[in-house]
Amino acid sequence: MVKKLFGTDGVRGLANKWPMTAEMALKLGAAAGRHFRRDGSNGHRVVIGKDTRLSGYMLENALTAGLTSTGMNVLLLGPVPTPAVGRLTHSMRADLGIMISASHNPFHDNGIKFFGPDGFKLSDEAEAEIERLVHDGVTPVQAHNIGRAKRIDEGRMRYTEYLKTTFPENRRLTGIKVVIDCANGAAYRTAPETLWELGADIVPVGVSPDGTNINKGCGSTDTALAARTVVETGADLGICLDGDADRIMVIDEKGQVADGDQIMALFASHWADEGRLKGGALVATVMSNLGLERHMAAKGLDLVRTKVGDRHVVEAMRGGGFNLGGEQSGHIVMTDYATTGDGLLAGLQFLACMVETGKPASELCKVFDTVPQLLKNVRYGEGQAPLEDDNVKAAIADAERKLDGQGRLLIRKSGTEPLIRVMAESEDDVLLTQVVDGIVAEVEAAAR
Repeated sequence: MVKKLFGTDGVRGLANKWPMTAEMALKLGAAAGRHFRRDGSNGHRVVIGKDTRLSGYMLENALTAGLTSTGMNVLLLGPVPTPAVGRLTHSMRADLGIMISASHNPFHDNGIKFFGPDGFKLSDEAEAEIERLVHDGVTPVQAHNIGRAKRIDEGRMRYTEYLKTTFPENRRLTGIKVVIDCANGAAYRTAPETLWELGADIVPVGVSPDGTNINKGCGSTDTALAARTVVETGADLGICLDGDADRIMVIDEKGQVADGDQIMALFASHWADEGRLKGGALVATVMSNLGLERHMAAKGLDLVRTKVGDRHVVEAMRGGGFNLGGEQSGHIVMTDYATTGDGLLAGLQFLACMVETGKPASELCKVFDTVPQLLKNVRYGEGQAPLEDDNVKAAIADAERKLDGQGRLLIRKSGTEPLIRVMAESEDDVLLTQVVDGIVAEVEAAAR
């Protein structure tokens, strides 16, 4: 049986192990090049960005070799945020965009994400066709049709200039101190530069990448350092990005963290009041807190839920004509401005709310009361299928009976790691712990 390459967000895995090998990257580049250069003409181009992982050099070179072997011309952006690739793919009239990143994962992982000419992530159908070409093989072009590669040094600056246009005209961040945690990742230059140019007093954190420290003890998945820095420096706000800067967590002046649900609730309420929340709805995933759903209903607004993954959120937004969506994990998608989740853009919109309302971050970060939520992850081995185990199925059924009318249960496989995620919500803390621990114990037993 042939293994499936694409997961919920491109191709991802441990660097130098299938599928994140130089050989596979070369094949993916060739397959993507063939898919987007089907007419055989010259002049087709692809932009490639990456984060700061050590393995990015290897994968960037391999992708470039594969793409140029099919006649594609490659424009290398260097370290830039994932949303910059989506933006520049469209603005530079490229046929394809590629981001080399494993987002919030540790440095030893890496991934390859693809964007179409419209700047949006590829459809399932396009990914399936690229995967078919990988398996079937691609015939290289003749020598005179081989593509060229060129470094584009100003790509980061182009993105920064665009970001500044999304901030309210004639407004500045003068007098606002911002701790900006870049996770030693792709935005380590972009984010501080953008905030500084808008007038903020910045305190940078996680801006010294060495190839192995991305997301390590910093960023949106580890906010303790940034929260401590906010309090110690007397900052007005903390913005924590992940390794490729498509996620955000916000920290108020007291060091309290607001996740994607609270940020989306703020934006939805603010936009609805201004009459610019299209469709009167917010799109979020099944992981978003029940408290968010109740808040939206109280405002007379809808919450449209999707499967986990920002690409599913974007698909629902485009299909329903909505302009705001995202994930609890911090992907905030605003299609009036961007084609994918953009942590820095969301941070600017939060700052715009602060400037326009005159309220401190602590008043804006707490939009609704959350329903207690407990999430635990269980790692399993290759070839295992713990959710098919009879004891696991029985534990899930028992938990659903206990939570009926008192909460919500969600069990799913991660699309990026070999993990089973067990999540429940209930205002009964004892019941919440009981049902989650019961399922986790059975999944762990099945995974031994």
